Amino acid sequence: MASTTTSQAASATTSTSTPSCTTAVPGRYGNVPFDACNAYYNFNPQFAPAVAVAVIFGILTIAHLALAIIFKKTYCWVIIMGATWELVAFILHALGSHDQQNIGYATAHQLLYLLAPLWINAFVYMTFARMVHYFLPERAVWRIRGQSLAKYFVWADVVSFVVQAVGGLMASPGASADIIKTGIDVYMGGMGLQEAFILCFLGLMVMFHRQSLALEAAGLAHRQYGWRPLLYALYGTLTAITVRIIYRICEFAGGVKPSNPIPFHEEYSYALDAFPMMVALLLLAVFHPGRSLVGPESEFPKMSRKEKKAAKRERKAEKKAMKASTKDSLGSAEAGSGYFETGNGGYQESSSAGLEGEAGREFPAVEMRQQARF
Repeated sequence: MASTTTSQAASATTSTSTPSCTTAVPGRYGNVPFDACNAYYNFNPQFAPAVAVAVIFGILTIAHLALAIIFKKTYCWVIIMGATWELVAFILHALGSHDQQNIGYATAHQLLYLLAPLWINAFVYMTFARMVHYFLPERAVWRIRGQSLAKYFVWADVVSFVVQAVGGLMASPGASADIIKTGIDVYMGGMGLQEAFILCFLGLMVMFHRQSLALEAAGLAHRQYGWRPLLYALYGTLTAITVRIIYRICEFAGGVKPSNPIPFHEEYSYALDAFPMMVALLLLAVFHPGRSLVGPESEFPKMSRKEKKAAKRERKAEKKAMKASTKDSLGSAEAGSGYFETGNGGYQESSSAGLEGEAGREFPAVEMRQQARF
């Protein structure tokens, strides 16, 4: 899968001609033909490109870390995580290129490489939600408040992440052919889900764009810093992620077989996965949210620990008062319509029953027992 899909997948897609694989004698750096049982790569991974890409992702990671500190944006840990996963993925790929029989390098590279873009995707959701909260007077788009928008789409991204992680684990190097094929299908389903969420999200971004233009035209824009550069950066980032998703779907939908050249050429992975993610990280560094989202109102309101404890105490006090009030009401009702037993085995209604002219009326015990049944 990705740059490390095992050869068992190839035998699964071409089982009629090659029902089984054979273990090959490793050559330089442990390289073997892609259809060998001990092949963890579909091509001969190159060391130099992996190092170069790792260096670029390293620079981008440091840049985002510095910008998060400069602009004091704590939620930027999400994009730092995405950049770090890309960095570590290519460090492992460089190590694996010189040790191609090391299944640990191949598996870890595959999972980090496939899942890193989901962190960047989540960061886009979180940033746009803050733009809605900051730039729109009603703090909502299509009746969805910015804070709720962040929750909905981040959870959607988590679902996509879990599905793709399960697929990636199932299709990891060393798994059987059937499991790899199932894992690829699961992973493709996760990517389709991710793209569906992106398209829905783009619809909300377009609505925000139109509302912001209308506010400017009416002279009602109330922020000193413009929304355009950051919004266009988010458009560009989602476009880069979509390019990467389309590439992966084309790669896996064609099957891991000689008639589909994509899985067997490392260049496709660099050009259509690694490069778009570099562009996305670069856009979000140049047009960092901290440049447009300025001031305390650019973040969602948060309660301090002291305020949370006070609110918790208030809720407990309200519940206690409500219970006490309910208990008192029930006690008063019982006292107002009570009966007491008379000496002759019957029951007499208390005078506080409030029934005019009926106070002190006796009821036979049998009648009272019949009433008790109901």
